[in-house]
Amino acid sequence: MLELALLFFVIALIAAALGAGGVAGLSMTIAKWLVLIFLVLAVASLIL
Repeated sequence: MLELALLFFVIALIAAALGAGGVAGLSMTIAKWLVLIFLVLAVASLIL
């Protein structure tokens, strides 16, 4: 899941560099949610 977050982050950076603000914002939002989900699952797996 962390790999997907990094992929969307790279897509956001490339889109921002090319001037596609909508795509960059959407990709960054998806990357943030994936990192959040990853952290929740990581903490849950450490607790259990």
